[in-house]
Amino acid sequence: MAKAATAVAYIYKGVDTKGNKVDGEITGTNPALIKAQLRRQGIIANRVQKKPKPLFGGKKKIKPGDIALFTRQLATMMKAGVPLVQSFEIVADGSDNPGVKELILKIRDEVASGTSFADSLRKHPLYFDELFCNLVSSGEQSGALETMLDRIATYKEKTESLKKKIKKAMTYPIMVILVAVLVTAVLLIKVVPQFAATFAGFGADLPAFTLFVLGISEWMQEYWLMLFIGLTVGIGGSLEIKKRNKKVREALDKIALKLPVLGTITYNSIAARFARTLATTFAAGVPLIDALKSVAGATGNVVYEEATLKIRDSVATGIQLNTAMAHSHVYPNMLVQMTAIGEESGALDEMLGKAADFYEEAVDNLVENLTTMMEPLIISVLGVLVGGLLVAMYLPIFNLGNVI
Repeated sequence: MAKAATAVAYIYKGVDTKGNKVDGEITGTNPALIKAQLRRQGIIANRVQKKPKPLFGGKKKIKPGDIALFTRQLATMMKAGVPLVQSFEIVADGSDNPGVKELILKIRDEVASGTSFADSLRKHPLYFDELFCNLVSSGEQSGALETMLDRIATYKEKTESLKKKIKKAMTYPIMVILVAVLVTAVLLIKVVPQFAATFAGFGADLPAFTLFVLGISEWMQEYWLMLFIGLTVGIGGSLEIKKRNKKVREALDKIALKLPVLGTITYNSIAARFARTLATTFAAGVPLIDALKSVAGATGNVVYEEATLKIRDSVATGIQLNTAMAHSHVYPNMLVQMTAIGEESGALDEMLGKAADFYEEAVDNLVENLTTMMEPLIISVLGVLVGGLLVAMYLPIFNLGNVI
């Protein structure tokens, strides 16, 4: 079986139907097909060649935030009445990330060739998940693609904002620990040995605390590289095990929920993602059973993913959503009550949206409080580590009078 040709970026120069010189960038498999494609667009290409790769560095990584921005810009273009294919071109031209631009142009070419927008997105699963593609498909089928894109953009923006808040909460204590470890390691490897040379000529027994610190310093000087490699391999291996082993992920996710402050942030963020995802999918007309499957994957926690799938199974048997949520004993009572009100009033998506706003704001407040709480803790940790080392080094000097 012949291998399909890979589409790459080409640059072209030519003239349009009015004789004006034009140039640009387009993706395709070979120059002949590129010229034929340009002719269909009313452009006679005089020159078509592969786009040269940059001398230094490659394409920037396409981040979820880039996809959220692309969705918002596309929704804005379509609401303004700009045709879909032309919207792709406008958004691509305004992108500063070459990788994003190339991705958008590939989707544009696929849509221009007759492929549906949703199917074009499904060819790029690395950037557009099943939920995104299903919502776009729903919008195309209902004839309200611009409205659907606006909802997806709002969903992506809220989701990314929540992720940034959680990342900020997790990053802050980790950075404190890293700084403390780095400062301590530098003192043990570079500073303490200078004191050790001085203590060698004292001719008296050193305090136990000083001997303990000197012992650690000698060990660090000899094995610091092995320690660094061991920590690197250990952390990398742990992350890989977490990725591949479901039981390990479940255990770590359970621990994350029990951590002080961070556990509360995790709990509220899961509730926010549940409410936001379900509100978006339900408002898009996705059946509740299918929506709950998407929600399970969006929770970001194995414990809640399994609980949501059990809720889905219960709803499939005819049990109301709020009842199934209450029986799961994992989601907060307020979210369950707002779901019940939404089901009774027929405005489930609206109530879930309000619940999502509430829990997102709760996460924001918790992150700010954590930052405030961590500031004195940073001073305390660094003070104990650095101060402890200094005390250990100066204790023999304080006792020098006894020696004399």
